[in-house]
Amino acid sequence: MQYYAQAIGGQLSIMRAARPVETWLADPGTPRDLRGRLELARGIREFASRELALPRNGSYDSYAELGRPYVAWNVYAAPAFSTEARPECFPLVGCVSYRGFFAEADARRHAEKLHLAGNDVYIGGVPAYSTLGWFDDPLLSTFIRFPDAQLARLLFHELAHQVAYARDDTAFNESFAVAVEEEGVRRWLRAQGREKEIATFSAAQSRRRELAARVEAARKRLEAVYKSDAPEDEKRRVKAREFEALRADFGPVVPAEPTNAFLVSIAVYTELVPAFERLLAEDGGDLAAFYKRVKELARDDKKARAQALR
Repeated sequence: MQYYAQAIGGQLSIMRAARPVETWLADPGTPRDLRGRLELARGIREFASRELALPRNGSYDSYAELGRPYVAWNVYAAPAFSTEARPECFPLVGCVSYRGFFAEADARRHAEKLHLAGNDVYIGGVPAYSTLGWFDDPLLSTFIRFPDAQLARLLFHELAHQVAYARDDTAFNESFAVAVEEEGVRRWLRAQGREKEIATFSAAQSRRRELAARVEAARKRLEAVYKSDAPEDEKRRVKAREFEALRADFGPVVPAEPTNAFLVSIAVYTELVPAFERLLAEDGGDLAAFYKRVKELARDDKKARAQALR
């Protein structure tokens, strides 16, 4: 009950803090830089519905100052010798690969409890999340000053969650949203006459894909070792070597202490992106047709859905 109390309280506090974008723009006390970001976000939001067939509703028509770096913190957990997430299950949304908290201290307490129970843990700060259309999600101070393409990417991603959602399948939901965000940003930049920035955006996304590919390869190697008869000390040595190699190439993005939970946190966002890109290509780039197929997949059982995508 305590967890649900903080979740409800956190959501209500955000809703209370939100004011319509028009109110912020009309207020002479609104800083000039914030005014510019809100006007940009308003244009991106309109593009999302008009050109990307994303939901047209009250989401991102308001703005809230939160006074903290992240809106929430997600706690990922996995057994010490497994690369599969320890699921967290909730009413309505089903099971997901993490548990979110509105206060960092609460997230750390939960992570410590899981760690003491023998799990690997990883905490990731979250600049935004989707309520899946249950509420009108506001623009937040935690992401409003992101670079233009990254702001667009985030808004397209979160709106995609309102299009289709599959219970108990985090990889499906997040990979779909990533596929939408990447296609959406390319179209938005092109429509803005900013074609030169597409290469910069694509390079940043390629770096993310490179990390994801390396993480997936590490997961497969580690899973084979974890399932073997190797002594636990040897399994820990292999685990440490895999993380040393990742840190050598990707720096502080990779945690200093080896943790399977970090591998999970990356994989759920990227695992099925190529499959969704293939579906969109098969539909000739028609986003409405693509969304229809994704909704049908979301209604399938998880095993059938995985077979169709892979």
